Amino acid sequence: MVCKRSAVWGIAVAVGLAGCAQSPPRPAEEPADVISSETLPQVVATTSVLCDLTEQIAQETVALTCLMQPGQDPHTYAAKPSDRKAIEQADLILYGGYDDAPALGQMLTASRSSAPQIAVYEAAVPEPLMTDAHDHDHAEEVSADAASHQEDSAAPSPDPHVWHSALNNSQLVDAIAASLSRLDAGQEARYQQNAARLTAQFAALNDWIEAQVATIPSEQRKLITTHDAFQYFADAYGFEVEGALSGFSTEEKPSARQLSELATEIKAAGVPAIFAETTADKALMETLARSADTAVATQPLYVEGPVEDGTVQQMLIANTCTIVDALGGRCDKATAPAATAVRDSE
Repeated sequence: MVCKRSAVWGIAVAVGLAGCAQSPPRPAEEPADVISSETLPQVVATTSVLCDLTEQIAQETVALTCLMQPGQDPHTYAAKPSDRKAIEQADLILYGGYDDAPALGQMLTASRSSAPQIAVYEAAVPEPLMTDAHDHDHAEEVSADAASHQEDSAAPSPDPHVWHSALNNSQLVDAIAASLSRLDAGQEARYQQNAARLTAQFAALNDWIEAQVATIPSEQRKLITTHDAFQYFADAYGFEVEGALSGFSTEEKPSARQLSELATEIKAAGVPAIFAETTADKALMETLARSADTAVATQPLYVEGPVEDGTVQQMLIANTCTIVDALGGRCDKATAPAATAVRDSE
């Protein structure tokens, strides 16, 4: 379902972001000075990460349409007629890039829209981490065509999961604010002010994450996850990625041999826990944990962005505490930068 952010909803977010609770919000039956969303610039954002950050920057100045459900895996995205209509009517389209959502890329390529299409991840992180994650041995013997395909897929691919680093999110904010400013120059001062506030939040959050990670014994800073989505987190905060059940897509399924090999690697690494994810079935990780004589972390990791009314900042806090607590550290959630809980007061 397309999630359309109207001007009225945007005002509620703006109040929460500014921390202004001096007067109650205007009741819905008193629309007095509310501008119709039809007169606002029409902005389409594809993922929940982009939707949330755009919402925090633009507030009530745009009509924002989010194509994917909060936290949805982009690899499972299938375009709907309403999505195509939103694209055709958009004044600005913000999508990820780095082939994060193949079906979406095809829809944008086929679109007749003249709106600017901004690959935000590519603009914000022009030198992505590269990985061979798509190169998997799915069988002992393959046909010549299949072998050729596997050889092609073995080439390093850009990792699109850039939002798992707090400082990368600062760069996403800057890229989104710049795109919004080009769309509506009259609101540029507001967009830049909101972007500056958010980048300061992410800088503080980055320092907080580093402090929490420091409580984990150094030999236990190892990540084993459902799919290979935490390379940026590992790179930013000093972890080793010891393994994953699959590559970038949650639709990839490991073979029995891969499971056995990964269980052996987990035993050798001596990690106290491995991590399930909100977008994947936990049962497979539990099977792997039993084979490797380890445990699955109590809480799953948020992989594809915030869910429900959560924010990217809250996602980073939750993931950090899940990882730190499971690997023998002590996460002090109470000391997380207060400004990151921008929707707690709504």
